[in-house]
Amino acid sequence: MVPFRAAAAALLAATLMASQAEAQVMVDVSKITCDQYITQRITHTRSVNIWLSGFYAGRRNNPVLDTQQLERNGNKLSRFCESNRDMLLLDAVGALKN
Repeated sequence: MVPFRAAAAALLAATLMASQAEAQVMVDVSKITCDQYITQRITHTRSVNIWLSGFYAGRRNNPVLDTQQLERNGNKLSRFCESNRDMLLLDAVGALKN
């Protein structure tokens, strides 16, 4: 029974360390390019879309998340970025907002 407990404890410790390592990943959104966004080299596109939605909603003091609008905006941004791969993502968002 002791080897089982030791193995279980080791597995639990490894799992906790792995989840802590993942939780500490930080992304500077101001440095993401359209190419990195489209190819998901930095993180998942949906994660960035949710962050962008929250960022701009916060600037407008709007606590509502419109999931359909989130999807439309993400698709629009992806199409724009396909043609502007070297552009910074936040510049692309700014171009679409104007």
